[in-house]
Amino acid sequence: MSSSALQNDLEAFLGHLQRERQLSPRTLQAYRHDLEGLRDFLDSQDCGRWQDVDQSRLRLFVAKRHQGGLSGRSLQRLLSAVRSFYQFLIRERLCRHNPAVDLRAPRSPRKLPRALDADLTAQLLDDDSDDDWLAVRDHAMLELFYSSGLRLSELAGLDLHELDLAEGEVRVLGKGSKTRLVPVGRMAREALQRWLEVRLLSPTAEQALFIGKQGRRLSPRAIQLRVRRWGVANIGQHLHPHMLRHSFASHVLESSGDLRAVQELLGHADISTTQIYTHLDFQHLAQVYDKAHPRAKRKTSD
Repeated sequence: MSSSALQNDLEAFLGHLQRERQLSPRTLQAYRHDLEGLRDFLDSQDCGRWQDVDQSRLRLFVAKRHQGGLSGRSLQRLLSAVRSFYQFLIRERLCRHNPAVDLRAPRSPRKLPRALDADLTAQLLDDDSDDDWLAVRDHAMLELFYSSGLRLSELAGLDLHELDLAEGEVRVLGKGSKTRLVPVGRMAREALQRWLEVRLLSPTAEQALFIGKQGRRLSPRAIQLRVRRWGVANIGQHLHPHMLRHSFASHVLESSGDLRAVQELLGHADISTTQIYTHLDFQHLAQVYDKAHPRAKRKTSD
């Protein structure tokens, strides 16, 4: 089969996607890019038939793309395109097997947001602003993000009745529709009390804790923009909500060493997520080990 014949099969598949699945032009272009990359690889391997592609050959193609800098997510998309293409070829009786079945892309290292140190966090949150409506609201949002380690979606979804300042806690709806109670620290409670007093002046029936000037719930995007603006104004750098969540987790873990407690506070279903998400320096871990492990303790001199 010639290269043009390989291309003809690709065009037939792309036409099928456009007709049957009504994909966007951008998605179709991604399919085309990935599959034409495979076609070019087969040409370089003197492989002229789709049915001659086995899993080892496809694995070599993925490895070369990975070495070329393609991320794990992009490789997953590529393999998804190849699987769909071979399903089409099998249906059209142009091939009898799917070499992409059970083939998984290598995972990319997880990039974690940078945490603020304690001094920079204090500089960010020590508020001496006047009673400007926006400043009071935004300060309360940032204090709550850092005090309770909330996700952006969790803070955006909060309603008034879920905040209990008397008890110092907030009820959060997290991932998987799971609720959890999270403590709210003193500084955050003071900022939130100040915000609630200002919020009462807004004539709205909206039950959201954080609202805009028009009395409607703040969207996650609007919160992101306000947090970014606050970061630029107060510490001279772009800031995003997840950085505050990461700072919360890092500071609590570094001070307490209690990974399980941090897991509960963050709402992680699996503690391995917390282990990846947070970071303790190795020296601290080694000190904990030396003090705690029965076979690691040094003998005291007589």
